[in-house]
Amino acid sequence: MIEDERLIVFDDEHFMKIALRQAERAAEAGEVPVGAVAVRDGQVIGRAWNQVEMLKDATAHAEILVMTQASAAKSDWRLDDVDIYVTKEPCAMCAGAMVNSRVRRVVYGMADPRAGAAGSALDITGFSGMLHRVEVKGGVLEPECKFIMQDFFRRRRLESQTGKTVCQVNNPELGGNGE
Repeated sequence: MIEDERLIVFDDEHFMKIALRQAERAAEAGEVPVGAVAVRDGQVIGRAWNQVEMLKDATAHAEILVMTQASAAKSDWRLDDVDIYVTKEPCAMCAGAMVNSRVRRVVYGMADPRAGAAGSALDITGFSGMLHRVEVKGGVLEPECKFIMQDFFRRRRLESQTGKTVCQVNNPELGGNGE
């Protein structure tokens, strides 16, 4: 046995950083920058970003896409041993899909007080009338998640006002290049 053997345990911040990288990919593609990661037994089994515009599909939210990947990876629609990490609190559609898929836990970065359905505006994930309740943890890397969202919409407003493309500001918390 090696004396200096250490067990590496990935925490919520580690997986949220992966979700943030997915959000950066969304922003680069001109999509609202939401990224998501599905984790089972400490392993990433799915990663996605919003692709509504690219796919011309209103349901192509990062959470929906990552749950589809997780179901394929498990060969089962029941995601009761899967945690979903997402940069923004899920909307009603995504929260409902998490309940129906029996996701164990959702961890989000920034709250959405206007339309969030994991406890902010609505609480679909914890509604007592549902057959399943999803454990919720919010606020993980919230400043970084807010930064990418605010920067995206700031650039959108500037582009609309000037008619010129505005370069994306890289988040220094993620190493500056989105990789």
